[in-house]
Amino acid sequence: MKKLGAGLLWAILLVIFFSLITVPVSMQAHLVFTCFVILMMVTLKTLRVEGAGRIIVISLGMSVILRYAYWRTTSTLPPVNQLENFIPAIMLYSAEMYGIGMLCLGLFVVANLPEPRICPEVPDDELPTIDVYVPTYNEDKVMLATTLAAAKSMEYPPGKVTVWLLDDGGTDQKCNAEDAVTSTAARERRAELTKLCEELGVRYITRERNVHAKAGNMNNALEHSSSELLVIFDADHAPARNFLKETIGLFSKDEKLFLVQTPHFFINPDPVERNLGTFNTMPSENEMFNNIILQGLDKWNAVFFCGSAAVLRRVAVESNGGFSHNTITEDCETALNLHSRGWRSAYVGKPLIAGLQPETYANFIGQQSRWGQGMLQIMMFYFPPLKSGLTLAQRLCYTSSGLYWLFPLPRTLFLISPLLFIFLNLKIFVISGAEFLAYVIPYMIVNLLIQNYLYGKRRWPWVSDLYEYIQIIYLLPAIISVVMNPRKPSFRVTAKNEVQEEDRISEIGMPFFLLYAVFALTFIVSVVTVFMYPHMLGLMIAVGGWNVLNLVIAGGALGVVSERRNLRRTHRVNIERRCEITLESGTAYAGTIEDVSIGGSSIRIAGAKLKDVPKGSMISVSFEMSDHKVSGPLPMIVRGGRQVDGVVHIGCEFNVTQTSQYFLISDLVFANSDKWQKFQNSRAVDIGLLRGTLWFIRIALYQTGRGFAFLLSKTKPSSTGAKS
Repeated sequence: MKKLGAGLLWAILLVIFFSLITVPVSMQAHLVFTCFVILMMVTLKTLRVEGAGRIIVISLGMSVILRYAYWRTTSTLPPVNQLENFIPAIMLYSAEMYGIGMLCLGLFVVANLPEPRICPEVPDDELPTIDVYVPTYNEDKVMLATTLAAAKSMEYPPGKVTVWLLDDGGTDQKCNAEDAVTSTAARERRAELTKLCEELGVRYITRERNVHAKAGNMNNALEHSSSELLVIFDADHAPARNFLKETIGLFSKDEKLFLVQTPHFFINPDPVERNLGTFNTMPSENEMFNNIILQGLDKWNAVFFCGSAAVLRRVAVESNGGFSHNTITEDCETALNLHSRGWRSAYVGKPLIAGLQPETYANFIGQQSRWGQGMLQIMMFYFPPLKSGLTLAQRLCYTSSGLYWLFPLPRTLFLISPLLFIFLNLKIFVISGAEFLAYVIPYMIVNLLIQNYLYGKRRWPWVSDLYEYIQIIYLLPAIISVVMNPRKPSFRVTAKNEVQEEDRISEIGMPFFLLYAVFALTFIVSVVTVFMYPHMLGLMIAVGGWNVLNLVIAGGALGVVSERRNLRRTHRVNIERRCEITLESGTAYAGTIEDVSIGGSSIRIAGAKLKDVPKGSMISVSFEMSDHKVSGPLPMIVRGGRQVDGVVHIGCEFNVTQTSQYFLISDLVFANSDKWQKFQNSRAVDIGLLRGTLWFIRIALYQTGRGFAFLLSKTKPSSTGAKS
C-alpha cells in the first residue's frame, strides 16, 4: 500500500512539473525565470548542499532544460515542405534531444549516490578459495613478472589462493603457425613464461587455439581450476596487497552476489593528459566513470564487469556457460546476462590496482573504438531496454551505458550545423537573436551547471567535450560499421608502454588541422557577413558564437595530436621508502627511494659523494617491505646522478638476477594503495564553471599555437630508444 501511495504521489508531482514546463509565458518572463534558477543553482552549489538539496538543484536545472526542449520542439523547426531546411534541421534537433535524453539517463544513475561499501571482515577459516586469472597475449616478461608477483603478494591465508597466467601468446596454434617467425617467437615465449611461472610459484596455462579472444582464454582456465571465486587482472593491472581484504568479505553477506568491481587506477597519463601536461593537476577523464558512475550504478544493482580489477563468483559464471563472447566487450556482456538471471553486483570505490593506459593518440583511439563497438553490439544483440529478467532500473542503466557510444553522431552534427547556415544559408534553427539569448544561452549554462555540480571534482568544464571531439573522426566510421555489420568487429589488444624518441604529429592527427582550418575560415566568413549585412548581427552572433566554441575545442585537439617525446618505457610513481645502499666497495649508506617504476628508481643518498656512485657502477639496495620485513638486496645499475645542496641523487635501473627479486620491485611499486588514493584526491578539486571555462580557453589557445608549431617543424615519428 505504501508503494502504491508513493507511486501516486510521484505521478501527481510529475504531472504538475510537466504542466509548469509547458505553460506558455512571454520570452521576457522565461528569461527572468531562467536567471532566477541559475542564481538558485549557483547559491546551492556554493553552499555545497547534499541530500534533498542535491535533488532540488537537479530539479531546478531540469525545469529549464525541459522548457527548452518543449520550446525547441514547438517553435524552432522549419516547415516540413522546405525539405532542404527541414531535413538537416530535424537531424540537429534529434542530436539535441539525444543529448537531453542522455542527460536524463545520467541523472537517474548518479543523482543520489549510495554510501560507499565497507567490506566486512571474515575469519580466515571461513574465507573462500580463490583463483587469480592474469590473461596475457603479447605483454613482455617484466610487466608480467611484476603483475604476477604483486598478485602472489596479496594478503590472504596461504593455500587458499592460486595465481594463473593465461597465455594466449603461446597457444598451440601460434607455436605451429606456418610463418616461421611467428611460430619461433611463440615457442620461445611459452618456454620463457613457463619458467617464469615456476620460479614465481604461479600456474601457467595455454590452450590449443585462439578462439573467442580474452573470453575464450578465461573459459579455458575455468575448465582447469576449481576455486570458489575468480579474481581477474589484466596483464598491466597490478594489485595492492589489500585487494582481497577490501573485496572478498562482501561475498559472505550475499549468496547471490556475482561481482565485486573496483576502479581502474592508472599510473601513466593518457594522450590528452600527457600532451596537454595536465596529469598531475587535473582529474583524469576516466575518474568520472570509475569514481562516480560506477558508484551510481551500484545503487541500482547495475555495476557491470569492467574486464579487470574484479572478483566474480565461479558458480555464477558457470551458470552463464562461462564468460560471454558474442561481443568484443565480453565483460559487460557477461554482467548483463548474469544480472538478467537475478544475480547481484557490488562496487568498492577504492583504487586497489594500478594499471597502464595507452599514451599515443592512435592506440587511444583503437581502445575507444573497441569499447564503443562492443557496447553497441550489446545494444543490438541483447537490447537491454526489453531484456527479460532485468529490473526497470537496470534497463535504464544499461541503456545509458550503451547509448552513450552513439555520441559521434550528434557531435558531428553540432560541428557542421553552423557551417550549413553560414555557407549554404540553410535555416535549420529558426530563431532570432533575442530568442537565442532567452532560451539557448540559459539552457547551455544550466546544462553545464548540472554537470559541474554532479561531477565537478572528477571532471572539469569542457574537458569531456574535448575528449569526445578527438574521437569523432575515427569513432564515427567505427560505430557506423558495427551498426551495418554487428558481427564484424574483432578483439584487439591495446598496446601499452609506447616509446617516442621525438616530438611529432600523430600518424592519424592531420585531419584535425584541416578541421581547424575549416572552423577558422567559417569564423572569418561570419565576421565579414556581419559587416556586409548588419541586420544579421543578432543571428550571426548566435551561429558565429557556436562556431567559435567549436574552434576553441578544435584548437585544444591540436595539442592532443601533437605528441610529446616520451623516452620512458616504464612509469615512475613517487614514494618515500628508507633504504640502505651498498656500493661495490662494500661501503654502505643510508638513503631514501624517492620514486620507482618496474624498471628502475631514483634514490637520495645521505653522506655520499657523487664520485662514490659513478654512472655504470653496481649497487645493491635493501629496504623495509610492506609486511615490515627487511628485503634482500635488490641489485641496480647507476644510470646517472647529480648533487644538490650536498645531497646525492641517483637514477638507477634494476638489474634483476633472480626471479624472486620481482617481489621486491612489486612491493615498492604496487603494495601500498593509499598513495593512489592520495594522488587522486590531490587532483579532485572543483574549480567551478567560470574558472574552469577560463582555464579551458587558456589551455586551448596555448595548444593551438603548440600544434601549429609542431606542424611547421615537420617532426618525423620514431619509436626507438627507451629509459626505465
